Amino acid sequence: MRDADLWTVAAMAEAMKARAHGPLPESVGGISIDSRTLASGDAFFAIKGDSRDGHDFVAAALAAKAGLAVVAEKRRKEFGKYAPLLVVKNVLTGLRQLARAARSRSQAAVIGVTGSVGKTGTKEALGLALSRSGKTHVSTASYNNHWGVPLSLARCPADASFAVFEMGMNHVGEIAPLSRLVRPHIAIITAIAPVHLAQFKSVAGIADAKSEIFAGLQADGVAIVNRDTPHFERIRRNAKRADVARIVGFGEHADAQARVLQYALQPSSSTVHADILGQAVTYKLGAPGKHLVLNSLAVLAAASLAGADLALAALALADLRPAGGRGTRIALALPGGEALLIDESYNANPVSMRAALALLGQAETGGQGRRIAVLGDMLELGRKSKALHAELAEPVVENGVDLVFCAGPDMRALWDALPTERRGGYAESAKALEPQLLDAVRRGDAIMVKGSNGSRMALIVKALERLSARHIDDTRGNGNVQG
Repeated sequence: MRDADLWTVAAMAEAMKARAHGPLPESVGGISIDSRTLASGDAFFAIKGDSRDGHDFVAAALAAKAGLAVVAEKRRKEFGKYAPLLVVKNVLTGLRQLARAARSRSQAAVIGVTGSVGKTGTKEALGLALSRSGKTHVSTASYNNHWGVPLSLARCPADASFAVFEMGMNHVGEIAPLSRLVRPHIAIITAIAPVHLAQFKSVAGIADAKSEIFAGLQADGVAIVNRDTPHFERIRRNAKRADVARIVGFGEHADAQARVLQYALQPSSSTVHADILGQAVTYKLGAPGKHLVLNSLAVLAAASLAGADLALAALALADLRPAGGRGTRIALALPGGEALLIDESYNANPVSMRAALALLGQAETGGQGRRIAVLGDMLELGRKSKALHAELAEPVVENGVDLVFCAGPDMRALWDALPTERRGGYAESAKALEPQLLDAVRRGDAIMVKGSNGSRMALIVKALERLSARHIDDTRGNGNVQG
């Protein structure tokens, strides 16, 4: 993240109660925790993670022209006499202190986003919609945890008109401190789903954990909640206990204040007619899927409540594109023609898996092409995991998926539940499944790849991309370049 004079070094030192060391610049234009990607003049925070300690990369950061490094007092002597440093007791604590200072100086309308599915996509859509009405700061990637949220907040420019932050969790009690740090004016809960069930007794417990976003909601704040979830009343009670001033529902439900009236799903986009807080809006979404249609209602409701121009926000959604690994569409070159790859490999849970299968069902195939789902294990589902995997056989059939390739021990349950004619291949891992799939794909196919991060389904995506690249190289080498 870059912004001219994001922080003066004096303000940083004051906020973090830091001790200055060495020749320091007057200001920094960005904040980084990665020595490989920082820009010249950034402040590098040497955060200690689970597997790596940022202090081991301070020298590399300074060699890459970081303006300064923020380091722990007990490690300061490891660096040169003239190294530009801000020295603190604990680097992550210092980052949180800087985040609090960023929030205190900000005049932006602040929006917090959580939910079991759709957090990142909703955050990105908000960034797009709000940017048409003023300077908008959006947290990077899925920076939604105990270090990602303070990092994103510390990066917020003082002159931003709007700021959007994503908040995630694996356990009870994780979102509340993040919300108290962000202090949003608007809090969005996208959907509740059986995610991280290994850590919760029930999905209702997940609804309670997501409701922790109300802990930091400002006194006159608004909660925007999925009205279609069966846990809506539970979330509403949680909101009232947190003294939330206003609760807005979104979805298809008749009582939703942000309600879809009509929609049409196309293979690569959608058109929507909706009532947003009493105002009729018709717009196009530049990415496909009913789940995006529904979440766009929350986006537009939040934009309106934040003071943005609703018409401009709706128009901006025509430029919406899926984030990497979340529905990205890639044309694959194969003998005789092209196939479509839908990359959903970033993560998976039962709700997002069903949405991805519906997306595949909408995809166009060519000639004798087939709809092929390549699915890896959904992790952290606890004792119900095998049953939740087996239940995916129903949406496979409902959405006209022709073949399913399964990877992982839990996906064996789906494999066993599938009709015989829909079984494409099975292996214990994504890597082992790769040759089966590569032998099967052909021109005209639409191939969707999805699984939890730990199932490593991105390996399948890369293998398909390599197959396509080899075919392109072969045709060029033979002088047979196809237009």
